[in-house]
Amino acid sequence: MSGNRIYLFDTTLRDGEQSPGVSLNVEEKVEIAQQLARLGVDIIEAGFPIASPGDFTAVQAIARQVREPVIAGLCRAIPHDIDRTWEALCEAENPRIHTFLATSDIHLKYKLQKSREEVLAQAVEAVKHARRYCSDVEFSAEDASRSDVDFLALVIEKVIDAGATVVNLPDTVGYAVPEEFGQFIRTIYEKVPNIDKAIVSVHCHDDLGMAVANSLAGIANGARQVECAVNGIGERAGNAALEEIIMALYTRRAFYEKDININYGELFRTSRLISSLTGMQVQPNKAIVGKNAFAHESGIHQDGVLKERTTYEIMSPELIGLSRGTLVLGKHSGRHAFKEHMTELGFALNEDELDVAFAAFKEIADKKKEVTNDDLEALVKDKVWSIPERFTLTYLHISSGTSIVPTATVKLTIENMVFEAAATGDGPVDAACRAVDKITDIYGKMLDYKLSAVSSGKDALGEVLSHIEIDGKQYGGRGLSTDIIEASVKSYINAINKYYYEKQHPHS
Repeated sequence: MSGNRIYLFDTTLRDGEQSPGVSLNVEEKVEIAQQLARLGVDIIEAGFPIASPGDFTAVQAIARQVREPVIAGLCRAIPHDIDRTWEALCEAENPRIHTFLATSDIHLKYKLQKSREEVLAQAVEAVKHARRYCSDVEFSAEDASRSDVDFLALVIEKVIDAGATVVNLPDTVGYAVPEEFGQFIRTIYEKVPNIDKAIVSVHCHDDLGMAVANSLAGIANGARQVECAVNGIGERAGNAALEEIIMALYTRRAFYEKDININYGELFRTSRLISSLTGMQVQPNKAIVGKNAFAHESGIHQDGVLKERTTYEIMSPELIGLSRGTLVLGKHSGRHAFKEHMTELGFALNEDELDVAFAAFKEIADKKKEVTNDDLEALVKDKVWSIPERFTLTYLHISSGTSIVPTATVKLTIENMVFEAAATGDGPVDAACRAVDKITDIYGKMLDYKLSAVSSGKDALGEVLSHIEIDGKQYGGRGLSTDIIEASVKSYINAINKYYYEKQHPHS
């Protein structure tokens, strides 16, 4: 293996799903894993099998269906956890058991209540146990960056002797700064005599906004695997952002002199898929994949870019799969033209998906003069990347104003039958949601609500992302319409559909 080769370990489906308010079902996780495979990541951490039956089923499904990348499952350094993880992974083409144990004194004292000697023995036994199942075993020293470096070096040496092929050194709480973290990685190389027998990995969190910088510092000082998540999602402030790591190594390859194996044209689509399925919007000024990442408003900047792109753009939007075109299709466009254009935008839709998308496109085209690329992307997220609908909005009538009580009449289609209810509320959206509750007998509490315009103009599509609590669990909802109240109600119904789907498929 080339010493310049960097391996991309994506933890969107494990650490990323631990973001507050994010809950993915099995089908959504498989879809994400398949997209990550198209992107070309080397390792997909599919989940934490012992955490729940649903997590186990998702890891198992990904292991069965996603063939090229390494499929990893996370487990504590406990035999039963390791057994359960292998049970989920055993059908993978390239399985990896990823076991972890804290090594910092603060974790040993307050969380584990174990001595250093006990932790060392447990780590070694866990790796040996995992090696009975597969040859690819990763060991993570949780809170490595705050661990005593001599003790950490001893743990790393012994787990490598026990058979660990990858040793991960996480900055678990995002405490490190780049210069310090780079020196930390160098020190591990100096103090661990058998370090050349394993790949050194880094896993950095963004609590101080330095996850990507710390990860790159780790790479610059010898780390050969970097663990990250799409859009930087994850626990607390999140993980190092996969797309930022990728484009930093590409754009500054003369500096880092590292090689990665990635399909750059899938970056933007991957980002949008994750945003859609998790309900976590990408901030406009987000590096690489934000709405404003390649926008130029300053007259000086616009003039410079028109004369020579590289004056103000250090990378090409086309490289990451972002089209510069804005004019798309109209209501007279045919299915063939629609299919060709969707292919150009990077959406490889099968015939069934194309039928759904084209029908939705025609519906939107009847309401808008022009349908833009942003509209089409939102349409795919709303109609194609969604779970089966039990409850479908058929009719919505709102009566509201400054001096009257808001009232809503709603009709939902359920298994080809139409049900109607009316309700009042604090506003038109609240009234409509109360009417939905009456029909479905499912009562949700809206925790979060975000409305944004998909494209420009008075006839722009409104996209609503919401987080709804039902029976103590959060579900992300998405709604799309030129009418923002309709979009809001659709978002609420989408969350209810997810709740119902999960109830019918308890291990999904």
